[in-house]
Amino acid sequence: MISIKSDSIDRLFEVIMKLDNLEECYSFFEDLCTVKEVKDMAQRFDAAIMLNQGEHYQEVSEKIGISSATISRVSKCLNYSEGYKMAISKLNEKKDK
Repeated sequence: MISIKSDSIDRLFEVIMKLDNLEECYSFFEDLCTVKEVKDMAQRFDAAIMLNQGEHYQEVSEKIGISSATISRVSKCLNYSEGYKMAISKLNEKKDK
């Protein structure tokens, strides 16, 4: 995959890691992104969770209303990189506590 690493993106990720709670995240992301961009990111993460749980493309598409092309991209990332898997694992750790 193409690396997105840059000083600018490092700065963005560092500030995201410093946000303390959901309210701060909402405030920052409402300024940073359009509503559609935030919803699109949330849908892709939802798709990753569902695919990771073994749901099929059609089920994912019907439940969250995203295209098969987007689901395919999410699936490719689940199979060949670590980002979604790591995030899902961290989400599950939080639920277990």
